[in-house]
Amino acid sequence: MITRTVGKHAYKLQLPPGTLLHDVFHVNQLKKHLGPEAVPNPNLPLLIPEGKLKTYPLSILQWRQVPRSAGDNDVAVPQWLIYWELSPDEETWEDAAFIQATFPSFKP
Repeated sequence: MITRTVGKHAYKLQLPPGTLLHDVFHVNQLKKHLGPEAVPNPNLPLLIPEGKLKTYPLSILQWRQVPRSAGDNDVAVPQWLIYWELSPDEETWEDAAFIQATFPSFKP
């Protein structure tokens, strides 16, 4: 459940007690819940004791440019299709800047 808005593009969520995840998420990480009951994802990534995800990008499968609004202008943002260490069957499109900031030792 969303407990409050944080800026224009992030939300603070109410998470179960003992959850080792940070409770603020960017809107592009959230999906609308449909239906009356929560369905837990059985494929959640592993966590290290500090509560951070224990996963790592292994390679970039593709790249693309996507338009994003920046005030009155659209800008092209580079994105990479990432092949992940812990979920190789579920590649995801991620902003290149996010991957570089989150995984500084990853070299494309």
